[in-house]
Amino acid sequence: MQSPQEHLKSILLQKSVRTGTFTLASGKVSDLYVDCRVTALDPVGATLIGSIGWDLVEGEILRQFPEICAIGGMTMGADPISLAIGMTGALRKADKMLQVFTVRKEAKDHGRGRRIEGNFNSGDTVLVVDDVITTGGSTLKAIDAIEAEGGKVAAALVLVDREEGGRQAIEARGIPVFPLFSRSSLLG
Repeated sequence: MQSPQEHLKSILLQKSVRTGTFTLASGKVSDLYVDCRVTALDPVGATLIGSIGWDLVEGEILRQFPEICAIGGMTMGADPISLAIGMTGALRKADKMLQVFTVRKEAKDHGRGRRIEGNFNSGDTVLVVDDVITTGGSTLKAIDAIEAEGGKVAAALVLVDREEGGRQAIEARGIPVFPLFSRSSLLG
């Protein structure tokens, strides 16, 4: 029987990881394409992400950063991951549950005109989430938006680190990165 980590890895490899020649959002050409949304929006994949992610949050991240009160990141990649992890903490009746929020690419031009939606308040210390990091650009944009709204980012959790400099770019800002998988752990 597979461990939850191995089961999630098999789903990622089946549904989300492709090799070939691809142009990434950064404009860079790569031999690897990872679309974690397909896995994160799969019911079994989301359940495994929630379980493995919550184990990491509760067992390591909250021990280092007990002030974290919410989890979220740039829509759309971070949304199912953040919600799955937040729901798992609630279902397990954890001592500390994390509220969930999402960061829009741009502030709305109607309503309250917010860039961050959901359960986030100025002054919150948060865990930022991303599905995949390559250069770290989208994670850094989410961090900038959170900080602009008065939040403090304690750490980052990512589903897959492509190991192409993104982790180092985020950590250069003083924000440690906790990946569930890396290119190496997925592909060997």
